[in-house]
Amino acid sequence: MNGIETQTRLWEMVASAGPMVKLILILLLFLSVFSWAIILYKLNLLRKIEKETSAFYDLFWKMRDLAQIAVTAKDYPSTPLARIFSEVYSELPHAAPNPGGKIPADSLDYLRRIAEKTTSVERAGMERSVAFLATTGSTAPFIGLFGTVWGIMNTFRSIGAKGGANIAVVGPGISEALVATAMGLFAAIPAVIGYNYIITRIDRVATDMKGFSTDLVNLIEKQSGGTRKSPEA
Repeated sequence: MNGIETQTRLWEMVASAGPMVKLILILLLFLSVFSWAIILYKLNLLRKIEKETSAFYDLFWKMRDLAQIAVTAKDYPSTPLARIFSEVYSELPHAAPNPGGKIPADSLDYLRRIAEKTTSVERAGMERSVAFLATTGSTAPFIGLFGTVWGIMNTFRSIGAKGGANIAVVGPGISEALVATAMGLFAAIPAVIGYNYIITRIDRVATDMKGFSTDLVNLIEKQSGGTRKSPEA
């Protein structure tokens, strides 16, 4: 019963707040809802990426046959490793002057650049919209504080107009104003936690992409009998 009464009083405070405070509360609600949508979407996406990345890495080391891996890569649509492989593999005909021949060192460097570029593109895709969480985490408390300050200003203006003040007059106005600060924290805290957690998991996937890129080019070099550039070159 106390919980219901608290929710009712909270709703009454929001309903009786001024237009500016209400506008700020709506903005903070939007930031909170959108942040949670991004967090849930990214966590689900990363779960699929991590699962397929592990499976594709195992497949890569198990097969070690580029042609066979190229055929099965399409069965792993979520992992960026499959796209790195496809981009590098598609450039092999241009890198090898003769089919089955040695791949020159310059061509191997070109394949490494293709892998690095694809890695950067894939990471940028995983990070898309995540910056919104950082923006929400850094701005929502200040937006809520602005709503609180605005509400308190209106409360003191009302006190001045009435020519007197007591807790019964000041209390409701201050409470309404503080709801904005609470809402700002409600939007900011999950956004900051979600941002840090998601970026940490993206970093892990990025590490896997870099390691896979190195392993892929090394395997191509080994199978082609190519040689690295000497330090004198």
